[in-house]
Amino acid sequence: MTGDQPVLYLFGTGAQPVLTITSAVEQAQAAGWRVCLGLTPTAAGWLHPYLAGLEALTGAPVRAHYKLPGQEDVWPTADVVLLAPATFNTINRWALGLTDSFVVGYAAEALGRGIPTVALPCVNSALAAHPQYARSLETLHTAGARIVVPESTTAPGQDDTPGFDWPLALSEARQALTRQT
Repeated sequence: MTGDQPVLYLFGTGAQPVLTITSAVEQAQAAGWRVCLGLTPTAAGWLHPYLAGLEALTGAPVRAHYKLPGQEDVWPTADVVLLAPATFNTINRWALGLTDSFVVGYAAEALGRGIPTVALPCVNSALAAHPQYARSLETLHTAGARIVVPESTTAPGQDDTPGFDWPLALSEARQALTRQT
């Protein structure tokens, strides 16, 4: 922890709820977290006009890419990683160890380092029915990730999840930290 504030790495991916990630950052900060925001390249592209404001809000650079070799890390060490919203693609890449993006790579390393890691998927019902998705969820669970599967998914073909449950995601992150200490 940095001082009295636990450090939350909040990682967003290219699903519609990432457009409300400012609210999640504010909620996390109100709950006492120091937030470092990481985004997949797709999510960073969607939020490009807001990145400077998000950096001001968190007090840290928003990261969407790996740092260069030898470059000093500007973020404090994570106490918890929260991957939300987590797309079908991200869940599968994470489970398969395909770490070509900073967000997926760090989430994979966090499991190996024993850093509590929580994910709240945002996956429509057609993709959730794909057999690889269930295998990926099981792989991640076995590796130590806490995957919080929402009670409902959207209809086949819909990409959004109305009312994404940021409070649930943050509550699960807090519980993961509590179980760790």
